[in-house]
Amino acid sequence: MSFTLNDIALLMVVLLAGLVLGMMMSGRGKYRRLWQDEKAAHRQTIKDRDARIVAADARVTELERQQPVANNAIAAGGPDDLSRIGGISQAQETQLRAAGYHSYGQIAAMGAGDEAKLEQQLGLKAGTITQERWREQAAMLDKEGYRGGAGRTATPV
Repeated sequence: MSFTLNDIALLMVVLLAGLVLGMMMSGRGKYRRLWQDEKAAHRQTIKDRDARIVAADARVTELERQQPVANNAIAAGGPDDLSRIGGISQAQETQLRAAGYHSYGQIAAMGAGDEAKLEQQLGLKAGTITQERWREQAAMLDKEGYRGGAGRTATPV
């Protein structure tokens, strides 16, 4: 029996296909195990991410609960431009915001004890807030309805 060139080529293709299929079958589930391991790692990553999101949401809720006045001031159209008060520089405005003062109403409602504490935090001489009349200016700005954050031109509402 003699084989033609086409018969030999066809026989070689069938042998190669059998070799490839045999190699794939002999992995004994190695690739399936790797795939299952990858799925398990992915599920764990998703669980970790969800846990971080829940923890971050809890932290945000806690911070919002601790500073309701600041949140109300921001929610009512943004924090007020405290540098409009005579005697308050941009740097002091930043320090005031860090101390929890975000609106004219908060400054207008300060008591003498709050003034002394704030003067100490800002590094001002005692009595500076009273002398520069921060509370009166803040009350006037609050009454007139001036709003606007840093870098914006405040306009009456």
